[in-house]
Amino acid sequence: MESINAFRAKLTAGTLCLGAAVTFSGPLVTEALCDAVDFIWIDQEHSPLSPEAVQAHLLAARSRNTPALVRVTAGETAFIKPVLDAGADGIIVPQVKTVAEVERAVADCRYPPQGRRGYGPRVPSNFGRSGGADYVARANAGVFASVMIETREAVEAIDAIVAIPGLDSIVLGPYDLSGSLGHLGEVEHPEVVAALEHVIARAQAAGKFVGSGMGADPDYAVRMGKRGVQWVQLGGDYGYLVAFMDNVTKRVRQQLAGGV
Repeated sequence: MESINAFRAKLTAGTLCLGAAVTFSGPLVTEALCDAVDFIWIDQEHSPLSPEAVQAHLLAARSRNTPALVRVTAGETAFIKPVLDAGADGIIVPQVKTVAEVERAVADCRYPPQGRRGYGPRVPSNFGRSGGADYVARANAGVFASVMIETREAVEAIDAIVAIPGLDSIVLGPYDLSGSLGHLGEVEHPEVVAALEHVIARAQAAGKFVGSGMGADPDYAVRMGKRGVQWVQLGGDYGYLVAFMDNVTKRVRQQLAGGV
C-alpha cells in the first residue's frame, strides 16, 4: 500500500498528479507508462479488459511501485469485489446519479464495520500469508474509493454525495457531464464550467480529493488544475499511439512533398 499512500501524500501536498488510462490487454503497456505518470487508470468501462488482463496490469503497476486505480464497469458489488481482491489500490465508479449508489459502492470498498466488503483478498494479503485483523485495518485505511460526477443528477446531489463517510474522492467527467447538461462536447460551455466549479468547490469544502478524466490535452489539464482539480487522467494508451503515429507520418509526407 506504499504507492497509494504516496499518491495521497502528493495530493495533500498540492501536487497535480497526472495519470494514463490503459485499455489494451498487454501488461507491458502499463509497465512502459509507469515511469511517466503518478498513477495508472485501468479502464473497464470503455474497454473489454478481462479479469486476467486487469490482474496483469495490476501486477505490472505494482512492480513499478505505481498506484493503480480501476474504473469499473459499474458500481455493483460483482464489479468492485474481484478488482479489489486482485490488488487494485482503489476504484473509480462511473455514471453515478444517486446518494444510494455512492453509499453502496463505498461500502463495497471496505470491510466491516466500516463497510460490507466480503473477505477474500487473495493478492493484497499475499495469498493469505498476511491476512486477518491487521490486513483488514490496513486495507480499510488504504483503499482509494472514488466516484465520477458526470450526470446532472449527481451535480444536484453533490452536497449529500461528498458528505458520505469513506468516499475519498470525486472524479469529474467533463465530456459526459456536458452531454447530460445538453451541450455534448462543449466542455467550456458556461453552464458546464459552472457545474464543474460548483462540484469542485463542494468537494473541497467537504475535504474530498478532486480528480478528472480527460483526453490528452495539456492545456485543458492546466485549466482544470487551476480550477482545483488535483489528479487527472490525461488521455490513454490508444490515443497516445494514434496521435504520435499520425504526427510522424504527416511530417514525413509533408517533407517529401516539399512542405515544411
